[in-house]
Amino acid sequence: MPKRSPARKKLIDAALELFSSQGVTETTTRQIAERAGVNEVTIFRQFGNKHGLMLAAIEETEVFSSVGESLLKQAREVSGLDQALRDYADGRLEALESMPDFVRSLVGESGQYAPEHRQAIGRELTQANRFVAQYLDAAIQRGQLKTTLSAENIASLLNSLILGYAVLEFTSGFHLLWRDRQDFLNNLVGLFLRGAVQSPSSEVYAANNQTVTVSIQPEIIEDLPAPLVHDLLRQGKERGQQDYALMYVLFGAGLSPQEVASLERQHHSCDRTQQLLRIPTTLDNNPTPRMVPINQWILGKRYGSYQKNPLTQWLRNRKDESPSLFVNEADNPLTAEAIAERWQACTRKFGSDLTIQQAQQTWRVDMLVRGMSLDNLSLITGVGSTELTPYVERARVKKALDQAVQLDQKRPGDVSNSGD
Repeated sequence: MPKRSPARKKLIDAALELFSSQGVTETTTRQIAERAGVNEVTIFRQFGNKHGLMLAAIEETEVFSSVGESLLKQAREVSGLDQALRDYADGRLEALESMPDFVRSLVGESGQYAPEHRQAIGRELTQANRFVAQYLDAAIQRGQLKTTLSAENIASLLNSLILGYAVLEFTSGFHLLWRDRQDFLNNLVGLFLRGAVQSPSSEVYAANNQTVTVSIQPEIIEDLPAPLVHDLLRQGKERGQQDYALMYVLFGAGLSPQEVASLERQHHSCDRTQQLLRIPTTLDNNPTPRMVPINQWILGKRYGSYQKNPLTQWLRNRKDESPSLFVNEADNPLTAEAIAERWQACTRKFGSDLTIQQAQQTWRVDMLVRGMSLDNLSLITGVGSTELTPYVERARVKKALDQAVQLDQKRPGDVSNSGD
C-alpha cells in the first residue's frame, strides 16, 4: 500500500464524504479537490482519475485496511472454526456499517463504471478473499476438521453473504429477514458449521466430479442420570484419590480430556467462596485465559467445600513434584488418552457404552437446567452458542422430566397446586 501523504489522506477522506453524500457519479474531481483543499491536478497525478481515487479509498478504508496482516494474526488466536467465522463476519459488518452511504453508492452505481474499474474492484475483492481463505484454513487445520468445501469456496460464500446482508440493511430498513445483526451471525455460523439442509444419516460430498453419499451418525447428547453419576464418582473414589479427583473435575467443570490433560497445579485456585480452573492460553489460542468454576453441587449432591473436596485432597496428599494436575505412575503428565483409559476403568462395571464425552454433556445440560444462560455457558466453555444450542432443547426435556417426577411424588390431593 502506498504511503499515505497528508494530501493523499485529505483526498481520500474528502472523496469518501462526497461519494457517500451524493454518489460517485455526481461527484467531480474539482469538488473533491476543493473539499480536500488541494490542487485538482494532484488527483490525476496520484490516482489517475476519479475512479482510481475511488479504488484507493476502497483499498485504504477499514474494510480492507491491513486485512491480510490482521486476519493472519487472528488465525493464530481463534479457538475454533465457529469463533473464526463469527469474529470475521462481525468485524467486516462493523466496518461496512461505519460507511453505509458509501456502500450504497458503490453498489448502486457500479453499472456506470468503466470495465477496467469494475475489474479493479474485483481484483481487490479477490485479494481480500485469499486472506480470508488463509484465515479460515488455519482454523480448519487447527481443529482437524473435515469440510465438504475448500477454504477458498467457504470464504467466497461467506463474503458474498456478508455483502448481501450489508446491502439489504443499507437499502431497506424495514425487512423482516433477521431480528438483528446477532441473529444473522448466529444463522450464518450455523449454516457453515452444519449446513442449511443436511440429512441426519448422510452427507453428500463432491469428489472427482462424482457425488458420493457417506453415512454418518448425528451427534447425540446423552447426559447421564444423577444416580449413575454419583455411582461413577463413588467408583472413582474406590480406585484412589486421583481417579476420584479426575471424575470430580470431569463432572464438576465439564472439561474435555484434552483440557484436563493441559492443566497444571498453578491453574487451580480456591478460597472460601469459589474454586476455579484456568484453561491455559496455549490450548485455547486465546490471549485471555478462560476461567472455569468447579461446581460443588453435582446433580443435587454436594462434594465437599471449595477448600476441601476430592481435587484439593488429591493435591494436598501428593508426594511428587510434578507441576501437572494429574500424573501417571512415573509422575509424568496424564495424556488425554490416559485420562480416557481411567474413565473406562471407572465406568466398566456400569456398561461398555459409557463415553467420557458424556461427562461433559451431562455438565452442560445441568448448567442450563440450573439457570445458566446460553451466552454465559458459551463464555465458560469457549464453545460458540450455535454449537451449544442442542443442549438447550435437552435441558428443556430434562426439566419436563424432573417436573413429571415431582408430580408423581406428590399425593393426589396436592396435584391441583402443581401449576403454581
